[in-house]
Amino acid sequence: MAELLRPDLCVIGGGAGGLSVAAAAAAFDRTVVLIEKGDMGGEALHRAGALPMHALLAAATRAEVLRRSAPFGVKAARPSADFAAVKAHARSVVGAMAPNFTPARITGLGARVIKGTARFIDAETVAVGEVTVKARRFVIATGSVPLIPAIPGLAGAPYSTAESVFDLAECPRHLIVIGAGTRGLELAQAFRRLGSEVTVLEEATPLAGEDREAADILLRALEREGVKLRTGIEIAKVARSLARLQVVLATAAGVETIEGSHLLLAAGRRPNLEDLDLDAAGIRHRPDGIIVDRRLLTTNKRVYAIGEAAGAPAFVHLAHHHAGVVVRRDVFGLRVTVDDRPVPRVTHTDPELAHVGLTEDEARAKHKAFRVSRWPYRENDRAQAERATTGHIKVITNRYGEIIGATIVGARAAENITTWTLAVSQRMNIRALAGLVVPYPTYAEVGKRAAITYFSHGLTRPLVHRIIGWLRRSG
Repeated sequence: MAELLRPDLCVIGGGAGGLSVAAAAAAFDRTVVLIEKGDMGGEALHRAGALPMHALLAAATRAEVLRRSAPFGVKAARPSADFAAVKAHARSVVGAMAPNFTPARITGLGARVIKGTARFIDAETVAVGEVTVKARRFVIATGSVPLIPAIPGLAGAPYSTAESVFDLAECPRHLIVIGAGTRGLELAQAFRRLGSEVTVLEEATPLAGEDREAADILLRALEREGVKLRTGIEIAKVARSLARLQVVLATAAGVETIEGSHLLLAAGRRPNLEDLDLDAAGIRHRPDGIIVDRRLLTTNKRVYAIGEAAGAPAFVHLAHHHAGVVVRRDVFGLRVTVDDRPVPRVTHTDPELAHVGLTEDEARAKHKAFRVSRWPYRENDRAQAERATTGHIKVITNRYGEIIGATIVGARAAENITTWTLAVSQRMNIRALAGLVVPYPTYAEVGKRAAITYFSHGLTRPLVHRIIGWLRRSG
C-alpha cells in the first residue's frame, strides 16, 4: 500500500556521512527518514574502508615486524600468513563495530529507516518502493563506487576491486594492481607482506597530488620490500590464459606482457549517483559529482549533497565534516560553510604519508613568500630506538609565520598530522608549535624540532650575533 511521509529531513545513503546527519538530527527532535539500498555503514564498515582495510594492514604489519626483529636482538621464525585467519580477523573487527550501524540502532535514535533505491520524482519529492517522501530538506550522501577503467578485454577477465578483494579465497600468488594511488599502494604493500608477489601498474604519476619528495620516499620503501612499480606505461589490454591473467603493456621499449594470478583494480572511484534521477529535481551534476556551494547546497536549495556524492575525496573523516556542516546549518540555523582546507589525508603504508593544507608546490603557486621548515626522522631518538628513521616532516609557513601546510612521511605520520591539522585550521603561528612541550622520546618531537628550525634561519645574521654578544656582556 502506498505511503506518504513528510519528515523534516530525508537522508539518502546510510554511509558514514548519512548516518551522522540522520543520528544528529533525530537526537534533536527532527523527524528523519533514512533511505539505504545496501548495507548500513557503507564503504567505511563493509568494504575497503576504515575497518576491513586496516584490519588487513594490521595483519600485514605484524608479519613484517617479525621479519625485521633480528636487528633488535629478537630471533623469530620466518612468518607465514594464514589468509583464512587474516580474513577472519577482518570480519571480527567489522563484527565488533557493526551493531553501531544497524537499522535497529538508527530507528532507536528516532529515525525511520527504509531499505530501497531512492529516486527523485520532482524538486521536493523522492520515491522509494511504495513510499513517497516529501521532506523539508534532503541530504544526498550516497558515497562512491570503484571506477572501472575502459581497458580492452577487462570485461572477460576476473578481477577484484578494493571493495571485493576481501572476498578472495586465497592469498594471490602474483597480484597485479592497476592504479598507484593511496588505496592501490596500501593494498599492494599489505599483500606483499602477506606473501604475494606484487606488481603495480600506473599510467600517470603515482600518488599524484602529494608532495613529490615525500611520495618518492614512500615509493622507494615499497620497492625495497619487493613491490614492483611500473609507471609511464599504457595498459593495452587484459586477457585470460587458463588459470593466469595477462596484462599487455605498451611501453617506450615496445610491447610487454605481465602474467599474474589475480588482478586488482584501484584506479579511483566515481560518485554513486545512478538511479537518483537528479535532473527531475533540478540538481546540476557532473561526472565527478553533484555541484554544491560552500553551504553544501545543490542547485535545488531543498537538497544538500555531502562527501563523495558532492565530488569530495573518499575520506570518512571528510564525510563526517560535511555532515557536521549540514547539521549545524539545518538543525541549529548556524551560518557555517564547508572548509576543506584543514582536512588531512593519509596513505596508510609503511612509512605512512600524511598531509594537511598546502604542499610546497601549492604554496609556491599561491604565495610570493613562504618558508619551508623541516626535520628528519633520523635525528629523532624514538625513531632511532625503533629503527624507523626513514622520512621527515616539512612545515609550510607564510611570510608572517602562519602555518599553512604540513607533510609528514614516516612512522606515526597519521597520528602526528592531527597537531598540524589543528594548527592549519586555527591559523596558528609557528612559534606556538616551537614552544609546545612534547613528551620524550616520541615521534612528535620531529614536528617540534621542525618548528624550532623556523627561527634558526635568522640566528646566522650578523646583527643577531651582535645583539646576543651585547646581552652576554651586559650580564
